[in-house]
Amino acid sequence: MKAARAVASFDSATGMLRALSRFLAGRDVPALGTFPAAFELPLSGLLGALNRLPVAVRERVYAASGWAEAVPRHRVGDVRAEALAEWIIGHYPRHRYPVIFIGSANGALVHLAAALDAAWLPRTLLLPVRRRGVAPDDPRGDLAAVRESGRALLGANPDLVLHHMHDPNQDRLMIAGMTYFRVKWRRLPAAYRRFIRDHLAPGGLLVVVDCTLRRPTTRVDDRYVFQFGALGDATPEEYRQGGPRVADLLARYGAPVRHWDPPAADGESPEAEWGLDPTLLDDISAYAGQHRLDAHLLRFDTPQRLSPAVADLYRSWYADRGLPNGRLLVESFLLLEPWWTLRTGSVPYWTAFGTEASRAYLESYPDASAPYDEIRILLFNHGTDSIGPADARARQRTAARARKIGLLAGVDAAAYPRDFAAFVRSHRELSKIRARYPLPLSLGAADAVTALTARDDIVWRPLT
Repeated sequence: MKAARAVASFDSATGMLRALSRFLAGRDVPALGTFPAAFELPLSGLLGALNRLPVAVRERVYAASGWAEAVPRHRVGDVRAEALAEWIIGHYPRHRYPVIFIGSANGALVHLAAALDAAWLPRTLLLPVRRRGVAPDDPRGDLAAVRESGRALLGANPDLVLHHMHDPNQDRLMIAGMTYFRVKWRRLPAAYRRFIRDHLAPGGLLVVVDCTLRRPTTRVDDRYVFQFGALGDATPEEYRQGGPRVADLLARYGAPVRHWDPPAADGESPEAEWGLDPTLLDDISAYAGQHRLDAHLLRFDTPQRLSPAVADLYRSWYADRGLPNGRLLVESFLLLEPWWTLRTGSVPYWTAFGTEASRAYLESYPDASAPYDEIRILLFNHGTDSIGPADARARQRTAARARKIGLLAGVDAAAYPRDFAAFVRSHRELSKIRARYPLPLSLGAADAVTALTARDDIVWRPLT
C-alpha cells in the first residue's frame, strides 16, 4: 500500500510535515497544504455554506471527510514502515540542512526549524483504520474489533510500535467510523539514516525532540498498547472513572451510558500522539557515535511548553534585525503558517488545542511579556462540543489584549467549533496583512541553543 494512502492528512505530524517542508521549498500553506491557493475562494464558499446547515449534518460531513481517508481493515497488514519513512523524506527539498530534528511533533518546533532552515523527521504517524458497528463510547468494542488488524500490522513491521488510541471526547466524530492506529519507530529507518547521511551539513546538529508526556495504557502485545483518552482538558481520571463533565458530554450526545468502561490500565506509555518512546534514543545515540555526528537532546514535558521559548526567540531575532516585533500570531494545532509568519514579521505562539487549558497557558505568555500591538488568533475547529473547550468569545478576549489590533483571523465565532471554512479563511486573512518583509537568512543554531538552554522548563543538552 502506498504510504500517502495509509497516513492521515488531518493529523498533527502530517500537517506539521507539510507546513515545514513547504516553507523550506519557499511556499506557504493554503488550505492546510492540501489544495492550491487558487481553490481557496470556492472552498471558502462551499465550506461556509456548511455553517448554515444543522449541527448534526455538519458533524456527519466532518466525520465522513475523515472516514474517506481511512485504510480498510483487511489492508492494514499491507502497510510497510520503510515506505512510510520514504514518503516522509520525499517531502523535503534536497539540500544540506544545518540541523535535522527527529522525534515528537510540535507546532513551535516547526517555527524553530523554519528559523534554522532545518528539517524535521517525525517519529509518530497516524494510520486511520476503517471499522463499523462500534459506538464511540465503547472502547472495549473498538479494541476487540481491530486487535487482529493491529497484530497483522506489527507482524509485517518489526520496527514499529503500535499505540492504539481511542478518545470519545475530542475525536468522537472521527472514531464513529474508524480506529486511530498511531505507529512509532523503535529504530531509525533506513530512509532516515540515508537522509541524515546525505543532507545534514558538515558540522551540523542532529537533535532528538523528546516530549516526555505519558498516559495510562493497557498492554495488548509486546509492541502493542491501547491508550484510552488523550491530551486535553479531560483528565486521565475522568476518562477512566467518569464525573459530572463526562456525564454531561454523554448526555448531550444521547449516549446510553454516563461513564466509559475502558480496558483496565496496567502501566504508562509515551503519549500516543506527542510522546517519544525512549527506545529510539539508544539507536540514534549509537548511530551518531558510529558516524561521529554532533547529536543533542531537546526535551520538554508537554507540547505547548516549547511555545513561549520559540516566541521569545523570534521576538529577539526580529529586534536584532531592526524589525518591529509587536505582532503576535497565535496558531492552533494544524493551523500553521511558517512562511507568512516570517513574511509578516509575526511572532509565532502555537497552541495544541482549542481547550481552556491551552488558552490559560497562552494567557500566561502576554502576562510575562512586553505588550503586543497586534494579536491574531487562529482557531482549529475539531467539530465537537468536547470537555473543556475555550469558546470563541474567550479567545476574543485574549486577542483584545493587543494595544491596536486584536482579532480572530478567519473564524466565524458563532459557528465555532464547526466553522470548517476557517481551515481556508485563516490563510487568506494572513495574506492580507500589509506589512511584508524579506525572508531572512537562517538563524544560527548557537543562538537557538543559548535561548532554549536559558529556560528552566526545557532541556537542550548533548545526547551522550
